[in-house]
Amino acid sequence: MIDLLLPSAVSVAEAFHDPPDLPLLGAEAEEVSRAVDKRRREFTTARWCARRALAGLGFGPVPIPRGERGAPVWPDRVVGSMTHCAGYRAAAVARDTDLRSLGIDAEDHLPLPDGVLRLVASEGERAHLAELARTRPEVHWDRLLFSAKESVYKAWFPLTRRWLGHEGAELTFATDGTFAARLLEYDPRVPAEGFTGRWAVDGTLVVTAVTVPPDRARLPDPAGAGAGRPV
Repeated sequence: MIDLLLPSAVSVAEAFHDPPDLPLLGAEAEEVSRAVDKRRREFTTARWCARRALAGLGFGPVPIPRGERGAPVWPDRVVGSMTHCAGYRAAAVARDTDLRSLGIDAEDHLPLPDGVLRLVASEGERAHLAELARTRPEVHWDRLLFSAKESVYKAWFPLTRRWLGHEGAELTFATDGTFAARLLEYDPRVPAEGFTGRWAVDGTLVVTAVTVPPDRARLPDPAGAGAGRPV
């Protein structure tokens, strides 16, 4: 599914089940040595997908350990993202000459639990989702928003090495399968116009993807404020 949302320069691999006896490489085994079986299977299959995606760029099998804030550590000159949810795992990678960053996310296509939407969406976003629901009631727009914000964060963090909460981006969706994220946290390393992405719903899954083209960094803050200033 996710490959349909990404440009041709991105190599994608996905799985709809957990193959048995997949190997872990390097420090990966230690990182999940105390994890429950479900978490270990998610972690292992996602990295199997990542190695298959890397093979599409000409890389041999390499460890993909967790780095700062749990973000995957990719080989030099590679950008990438992984995701997993019930019955689905995927990874996407590209050379840093083709993309500066990317983020992918998959979620169960179900409504968010009660009370969660108010934690992840602004008042304006909630009104926007309500309007979309009148046009496309078959889409769980609250879950789509959650997924898209996850993709935004996964694209943001490698560029900035900074946390971005759900309140740090204001999202708008189009029914043609695209969305835009206005970034409310200032950082000179991200595009001034924010991020754009694509989304799709297929049966029980909702998937989102954000790509950041090369050489589109934000200009210096004209007000001279530090990182974290809303714009």
